Amino acid sequence: MKRRLILMVAMSLIAVAAGFAVKAEFFGPPDVTMMTAPVTTGNVEETVLTSGTLKPVKLVAVGAQASGRITSLKVSLGQKVGKNDLVAEIDSVTQQNALRTAKAALSNVLAQRGEKEATLTHAESTLTRQKRMVAQKAVSQADFETAEAEVKTTRAQIEALDAQIIEAEVAVETAQANLGYTRITAPIDGTVLAIVSQEGQTVNAAQSAPTIVVLGQLDTMTVLAEISEADVTKVKPGQQVYFTILGDPDCRYEATLDSIEPAPESITSDSSITSSSSSSSSGSSSSSSSSAIYYNGHFNVPNPDGRLRTYMTAEVHIILGEAKGVMTIPAAALGDKDRDGKYVVQVVDQKGQISLRKIEVGLNDKMTAEVLSGLKEGERVVTGRISPETQTTTKRDAGGPPSMGL
Repeated sequence: MKRRLILMVAMSLIAVAAGFAVKAEFFGPPDVTMMTAPVTTGNVEETVLTSGTLKPVKLVAVGAQASGRITSLKVSLGQKVGKNDLVAEIDSVTQQNALRTAKAALSNVLAQRGEKEATLTHAESTLTRQKRMVAQKAVSQADFETAEAEVKTTRAQIEALDAQIIEAEVAVETAQANLGYTRITAPIDGTVLAIVSQEGQTVNAAQSAPTIVVLGQLDTMTVLAEISEADVTKVKPGQQVYFTILGDPDCRYEATLDSIEPAPESITSDSSITSSSSSSSSGSSSSSSSSAIYYNGHFNVPNPDGRLRTYMTAEVHIILGEAKGVMTIPAAALGDKDRDGKYVVQVVDQKGQISLRKIEVGLNDKMTAEVLSGLKEGERVVTGRISPETQTTTKRDAGGPPSMGL
C-alpha cells in the first residue's frame, strides 16, 4: 500500500513537470499588455521649478544711536507708521546735560573773543599814537615795536579763538544730534513687523546698534527664488515667472524675473574673505563644497490686499518656453534620441501592429512633449507595457483593472 502511494505521488510530480514544459514549449511567455495614448492638441509649458521666500520690498531694522533706558514705546505690533513718526523715546538726561555743557563752552569762547577784540582795539590805538610820536622823536623805537607786537599778538589770539569757536559750535551740533537720537523715528512708511526692545529696557549703543523695532513695506513683496546651479544657466532676467503659496495653491501670482545674484550666499564664508583660522576655513570650505549651490533670483509682486506675508514659502516657476494649441504626447512615449535630435516612438495602427517612427520634439516638461513633426493627431503611441502579473497585482490592490488601451 505504501509503495503504491509513493508511486502515485511520483507520477503526479512527473505530470506537473511535463505540463510546465509543454506550456513553455508551445505557448511561450505570458502576453504583455501595452499602454497607449493618443496624439492630442494641447499646451506645453517648460519651466524651472524653484523654492522662494517672500520678503517686504523694504525691510529696515530701526535701531538706537543713543544709550539709555527706553522710557516710552509709541508703536504696537502690526501698526502702520509713516516716515518720521515717533517710534520710541530714550531717557535724555545725559544728552541734555551734554548739550548744556557744549553751549556753555561755546559761550565761554565767545566771551574770550570779545575780550580780545577790546584788547585789540586798545592795542591798535596805542600803536597809532606810538607811530605818531616816534616820528616826532617823542618815544623810543623800542616802545613803538612793543606796541606793534602787542597788536599782532592780539590778532593771532583772536584767530585762535575763532578756531575754538568753530570747535565749540561743532560740539553743540553734535550734542544736539545726540539729543535727537533719543527720539527714534521711522525712516520709512511701513508696518511694524517685530518689536525687539521693550519699554523700560536699557540699550547700549556704544557696543552695538541695538534694534528697537523692525519695519517693512508690505504693499510690494520681493521674492527670493533659490535657483540651483544646474538650472541657473537656463534662466535670465526678463523671463516670465509665476508662483503659488502653500496656503492657496490655486491662486497664481505672475511677475517678471528682475535679476540673478552673481554669487551664492555661501560666498560670505569663503576662506579668502574671512579672517578665520586655516583649520576652520578648510572645514567650512569642505562643507560648502559638499552642499548644493543656489543663486538667488529676485522679482517683485504687488501686494495691495496684504495677502502675501513676510517669509512665506513660494513655489516658483520660471518659464523657459510655452506653446499653446500644439500636438502633444506623453513624455513617457519618447524613446532614445538620435544624433539628429529626433526621438523614436512606437506607433500602434488600427490593427494593433506596432511600428517605429522618428519624430521631432519641441518643448518637453517631462510630463508632456510637443510634437513638431512625425505624427498626426489621433494616432496612438506606446507609453509603457504591463505584464499579467502586474495587472493581477493592480487589480487586487485597486479593486479593478488599470486604464489601458490599444
